[in-house]
Amino acid sequence: MSKLMEGKKGIIFGVSNKRGIAYGIAQTLHQHGAQIAFTYANESMASRVTPIAEEMGATIIEECDVTNEDHLTRVFDKVKQEYGQLDFVIHAVAFANREDITGNFSEITREGWDLALGVSAYSFVAVARHARPLLKEGSSLITLSYIGGEKAVPNYNVMGVAKAALEASVRYLASEFGPLGIRVNAISAGPVKTLAAKGIGGFDILLKVNQVRSPMKRNITLDEVGNSTLYFASDLSTAISGEIHHVDCGFHSIALCKEDSELTHLVD
Repeated sequence: MSKLMEGKKGIIFGVSNKRGIAYGIAQTLHQHGAQIAFTYANESMASRVTPIAEEMGATIIEECDVTNEDHLTRVFDKVKQEYGQLDFVIHAVAFANREDITGNFSEITREGWDLALGVSAYSFVAVARHARPLLKEGSSLITLSYIGGEKAVPNYNVMGVAKAALEASVRYLASEFGPLGIRVNAISAGPVKTLAAKGIGGFDILLKVNQVRSPMKRNITLDEVGNSTLYFASDLSTAISGEIHHVDCGFHSIALCKEDSELTHLVD
């Protein structure tokens, strides 16, 4: 296997178990030679994340609530001490109260709104700000989005608004960091069976709809998200920035599919 990330050092926020997208990304980057620092959200997550990080030879495994500026400062101080510089940063963090991703969108509270956008969108800006002094020309910032940030998806609700804000942040950060030779991109992944996805109402239906409507007639895998992230983290994508890259078997490109056109019973 070619070692596209040999000698490169980075940090990933958001790994929580072996069934998540963040894990698939970390595994792919590790397999290609990257040295990765890991964070976990709180003490209760330490026992889950630490074994994963240790399996990948991590020398930095730190607690980091991405909404806590002191945590971010401490983590990046540790990275500076251990690594000196960073080649990539992966932001795979999102959260909303369960009641705010079910029911009517208009019923969300201000507190729920602020929480979802703070954790899922603003945290990427905060991470980028703290990482900036350690990033060098050719470095890459990558976050994770979803089609719900572009179009309404049942039960995604405020998380869709958060992803829209996240994608806009990618463009503004790309504009700001571009003159420094630093790239900023997002991977918009299709639905995958993860523990986090179970919190979205009707997720099994989303999986089936994506499979039927996407041009490739299937759902994606964690490996496919990992491979796409590898492209953006490696030197293969040195001229790509401000991009929202869809890894969804083409689902985002479809308005109607053949199966829709066959619903003749809906036509008088």
